Amino acid sequence: MATAALVIIGNEILSGKFPDENGPFLIRRLRELGCDLARLVVIPDEPDVIAMEVRTCSERFDHVFTSGGVGPTHDDLTLPSIATAFGVAVHRHPTLEAIIRKRLGDACNDAALRMAEIPEGAELWWDGEVRFPLVVMRNVAIFPGVPALFRLKFDAVAHRYAGVPMGVERLWTERTEPEIADLLSEAAARWPDVAIGSYPRFELSPARVLVTLESRDPAALAASAGFVQAGLG
Repeated sequence: MATAALVIIGNEILSGKFPDENGPFLIRRLRELGCDLARLVVIPDEPDVIAMEVRTCSERFDHVFTSGGVGPTHDDLTLPSIATAFGVAVHRHPTLEAIIRKRLGDACNDAALRMAEIPEGAELWWDGEVRFPLVVMRNVAIFPGVPALFRLKFDAVAHRYAGVPMGVERLWTERTEPEIADLLSEAAARWPDVAIGSYPRFELSPARVLVTLESRDPAALAASAGFVQAGLG
């Protein structure tokens, strides 16, 4: 299945000024779509760090999403940094420039036009009801950090990332993890295509353990869930 990485860019996230909302949103949406998120990292507004992380993720994963750093201010460094990651220059895209000039009119200035400067070779995706296209450089989709805009733009292009959704079974037990460890190990060995996890919840009364089973093979998922359920009693 396709794998993905999310690179969240912004000192405001690392400093705690704002909580990250885009990570939880994308985790949920990619799981619904059937695309496996394999890496999520939060990095500062530093060009060298951005370039290195994007280049590494682009080489390791099928899809890369970046969040943040695409505005008009001095700390919006994502677009030129991604150009550096791929060894290309930035250029002012005429379509983006025209959109910005039309929208801002007399208020348009050099700072605003920085948002039209994208890596050479990047594509513009116009999916959905968007007024400003998504910039995509090879397998890297470059999203704004503002959560409302991130969600709007991702939902517009989500169909491009659809795969086979993951099936999930959730089982609860009042038995402890040491008590069920052998049972889960046996299930994992018998059904290697099923990912099995156990998560104690001590805040519940009485304390319980949540067992999750996940697989894209419906038959294996059903068989393993039945086996574990029977073992839990």
